[in-house]
Amino acid sequence: MDKARAESDFAAHGSASGHEPILQVRGLVKHYPLTQGILIKKQVGAVKAVDGVDFELTRGETLGIVGESGCGKSTVAKMLVNLERPTAGEIRYKGEDITKLSGRALKAVRRNIQMVFQDPYTSLNPRMTVGDIIGEPYEIHPEVAPKGSRRQKVQELLDVVGLNPEYINRYPHQFSGGQRQRIGIARGLALRPEVIVADEPVSALDVSVQAQVVNLLEKLQNEFSLSYVFIAHDLSIVRHISDRVGVMYLGRIVEIGSDEQIYEHPTHPYTQALLSAVPVPDPEAREHRERIILSGDVPSPANPPSGCRFRTRCWKARERCAQEVPELAVPAEFRLVEGPAAHDSACHFAEEKQVVPWPGGA
Repeated sequence: MDKARAESDFAAHGSASGHEPILQVRGLVKHYPLTQGILIKKQVGAVKAVDGVDFELTRGETLGIVGESGCGKSTVAKMLVNLERPTAGEIRYKGEDITKLSGRALKAVRRNIQMVFQDPYTSLNPRMTVGDIIGEPYEIHPEVAPKGSRRQKVQELLDVVGLNPEYINRYPHQFSGGQRQRIGIARGLALRPEVIVADEPVSALDVSVQAQVVNLLEKLQNEFSLSYVFIAHDLSIVRHISDRVGVMYLGRIVEIGSDEQIYEHPTHPYTQALLSAVPVPDPEAREHRERIILSGDVPSPANPPSGCRFRTRCWKARERCAQEVPELAVPAEFRLVEGPAAHDSACHFAEEKQVVPWPGGA
């Protein structure tokens, strides 16, 4: 199988040019209504799954998004690929707000922003062969691959993701979890997208297989000039693959910066607490670490706290935190000082604090 041909065909479609933003997210909101009644339903509130998210993704970059379960990471991912319509806000792809598109215009954008799903066991149709699964996007976008060439293109994609092209007639149950996720990645690559949203693509896999899939994603990014939004729980994997990292808490991004800024110089209390929970294999390093134990539970997204959403669990919380929503920006005390602490943090009392010697260094 001509692997080089598949790679050159892909690269010709969209190559990286500089560091211009390919995705710009501004004020992204997703509220799910809460209703009462059977015959006559009345809205009594809303679950604020995502409530004002801002970030940019540049060409060829990997933006990692981390946070605990229920913070809104997967909801953001679904809105980026238009599986969910936002309640408010903008998602600009190459400067065009895709939240306002429909019909052919939306179909064209969807071709360029694809998704790799979390669970390789449920994201593949068990009644379809691998060839049908990977080739299905060509039924929606026949201009990418005429019917006579689809089988060859599917086999080339299998080869690109490290699977035997002769497996094209097999079914998902005949593959391991790691192989299934490779099939999902091949499906995501089928339309030659520029952006791939990976929603916890390795969380359902064994640790050894996780490394293989992450290495594959990095290899494909370099070969095909892809931009990734990579969502995960595992902080080590996120640092390994990401250029920048955004930390989410209860529907909002509370800190965002380069991997060094977030992991070595966190300024938001929640990020500091999150990093302090990372296991450290070195006994000597463990003795010098400061473990931050948060009090209470995560508030309900249906009734989030006023002001700063983290204030109910924060040891720095003061009266101002309940009254003012902190802006996601460089804290005032770091604006005049160049250094890794000068990155966006949504805290009124942000301060640099190295809470744990990160395993393996940078």
